[in-house]
Amino acid sequence: MESTKLFLPFFTLSLLSGLGFARHHHHQHRHLQTSKLFVFGDSYVDTGNTSPSDPNYPKTPYGVTFPGHPDGRFSNGRVLTDYVARIIGLKSPIPYRVVEKEGVEGAKDGVNFAYGGTGVFKTGYDLPTMTTQIDFLQHLIANSTFTPQGINSSFALVSVSGNDYSYYLSTNGSIKGFIPLIVRVVKQIEVNLKRIHSLGVKKISITALGPLQCVPEITSSSDFKHCNSSLALLVDFHNLLLRQAVDKLNKETNDSPFFILDLHAAFLSIIQNKGDPQGSIKFETPLQPCCYGASPGYYCGSVDEDGQKKYVLCEDPNSAFFWDEVHPTQQGWIAALTFLISAMKQHV
Repeated sequence: MESTKLFLPFFTLSLLSGLGFARHHHHQHRHLQTSKLFVFGDSYVDTGNTSPSDPNYPKTPYGVTFPGHPDGRFSNGRVLTDYVARIIGLKSPIPYRVVEKEGVEGAKDGVNFAYGGTGVFKTGYDLPTMTTQIDFLQHLIANSTFTPQGINSSFALVSVSGNDYSYYLSTNGSIKGFIPLIVRVVKQIEVNLKRIHSLGVKKISITALGPLQCVPEITSSSDFKHCNSSLALLVDFHNLLLRQAVDKLNKETNDSPFFILDLHAAFLSIIQNKGDPQGSIKFETPLQPCCYGASPGYYCGSVDEDGQKKYVLCEDPNSAFFWDEVHPTQQGWIAALTFLISAMKQHV
């Protein structure tokens, strides 16, 4: 069940209202004329495309805070998509896998095409890459699920949170090959962003790569106390190339439709300051995840052959920035929102 101590929805609504994002004032704010949200990417934004039959489906205790059970979100509750939708005055868009069932009416706020575990390229899961996810939107335009007018007033959220890189490392990829891979990944991101824009979407945000050097999967080797400085250099290189690519794309278009949602700066600040800048949310041990494997080889949600749980779960998910080895908690996303709102307010 959702804790009474949780800031959401009251904290988030007051935060959004205070910064000019109250959804009842559509006539006052240009950006709230956005009619649809389209989401592409991975588990930072997936709200239910991975199904219980998929090997990477987030099982119990995922969803323990919201909606109270696993629902395909890779957190204890809401994720980035849910908050971006709220900022622009929409409901969280339906997952693509239910579009056929829900129809045009169900898709009135847009569609989430993101699948947890996927990347710009293939990552070992038999799930749609970002190229295929964009194909899905193109198909929905071709079959008139969405009108040109609806597409022209839409907003796209694109998340690339590092699955291409973790997959590369899992296949014993060399450090030497990492730099060319980053170049390839960012070049493909550029192609993808350009293609989304060519379909008629007028505003497109792409997430900066978060500080992978600080995710619990990496910091567990230091008992969740220290980030990995060598990995930080690779992350910085990705983000440098991404900024250059976005600048280039904006120069090639008239209305500067592309912008970066800087998860990197947001996450690092939260980790360094042990909370959000306002001091309204605190994380005493920000590198320590709430949910993790009880021993090597196990992860959050793992059970043994007898069905016994093989993970450790913290008492209060609101006290943790990271939910599991790589994903923020719902409260972590709310803290990050205090950074992301201002960027969205400028661009949307």
